[in-house]
This record gives sequence, structure tokens and C-alpha cells, in this order.
Amino acid sequence: MDLDTSLPPASRRTRAGLITGATVLGAVLLALGPGGIVLRMLTMPLHRPGWHVWFGTFNGVALLAVVTLPLSALAVAVVARRRRAAGATRAWRGPLAVAAMVHGTVPWVWIILLPGDEGGAVVSPVPLRDLATMDTGQIVGNLLVFAALGFFAPVRFAALASVPRVLALAAGCSVLVEGAQYVLRLDRVSSVDDVLLNTAGAGLAALASRRWWAAGERAAPR
Repeated sequence: MDLDTSLPPASRRTRAGLITGATVLGAVLLALGPGGIVLRMLTMPLHRPGWHVWFGTFNGVALLAVVTLPLSALAVAVVARRRRAAGATRAWRGPLAVAAMVHGTVPWVWIILLPGDEGGAVVSPVPLRDLATMDTGQIVGNLLVFAALGFFAPVRFAALASVPRVLALAAGCSVLVEGAQYVLRLDRVSSVDDVLLNTAGAGLAALASRRWWAAGERAAPR
């Protein structure tokens, strides 16, 4: 049975756009993930078995993110089917947005909270000081940390369908993560520049998805 036949053309286009966004985001996360080029290093945990390799290294977390993608897709399909059976409109929209948001954010946060090599908890409160010393990979990585949150949160939650609200949410999440790095003594730098880049990445992603969450606002009953 073709599940798209009951959807109007506009809804099908919206779903196609969101699926495309999730796919592109996943490809970017995979290609530019931590530990260098993830595509080249992804299989390393398979040659070094052990829970620490899987859960305590950049490569292990990246591989777990990839191998759990089918589970996320299955969860989306099950929830969407149940919502459709209950008569919900755009039954796929919420589950897809939530799955993409979680799958595109949790691995980054997990990696950020792995122990570093700074020899102690370091706080860098001066804006733009660390930014000048970051390489391209660090900048792109920081922009991507909450990109999935910024892209999909306003699609799923009407209360977040605003770029300033997305920026506030991302900034709050980033502050919590940077604070956790310091409190947990993870031998990492808790930098205000990381917060700025994390927030900027979420804001840019929200702008990229605006056509879909704005369409959802227009479709909602007044």
C-alpha cells in the first residue's frame, strides 16, 4: 500500500523536504564527524572489541550512531503508522523530526562529554579568543553540534517555531554541556566560543528548515 496517497501534494513535498534534510544532515555528520574522517576510521572499533572502545571513543560513538539508524527508522515508521491509524494528520512529521533531532544531537553531545587531554578543567570566558586558534574541522564540528536540534525542533514543536527561540534553546543547551565539562573535570576547555558556534549552527539550521516549520504554522488551525 502506498502510504503517500492519502496526503495532499503540499504535505508530500514537506515530507520529502524533511527526509532530504535528515539525509543530508546524516551524511554531513558521517563525513565530518569526530576522530578525523569518520568514513575512513569508522570500522576501527570492530578490530578492538570492548565496551570502552564502543562507548568511550570518538570512533565507537560514531559507529554506534550509524548502526542504530535502522532502529530509528523503524521507530519512526511504527509511530507514524499508529498515529495515522488514530486519524492524525501529517502522522510522519512528528516522529521523523524527533528521531532526526535526537539522532543528530546525542552523538555529538556524547562525544563532547568524553574525557579530553587538557590535563585539567579549563575555562575560557573571553569571546573570540579561542576562535582564532580553531582549525576548520573544529569550527565545522562546533557548528554541527546542535544543528539537528535547530533544524528539526521548530518543525516538531510549534512553541519553538522562531529563530530567536531556537537560538535561546541552543545557547542554553551549549552552556549546560560546557558547564558539565568543567564540573565533571573532563580535562576539556569550557569555552564561550564553543557556545557561540553551537548557537550559530542551530540558528543557521533553523533558517534552513524555515520553509517547513513555517508551512506547518500556516497549516495549523487558528
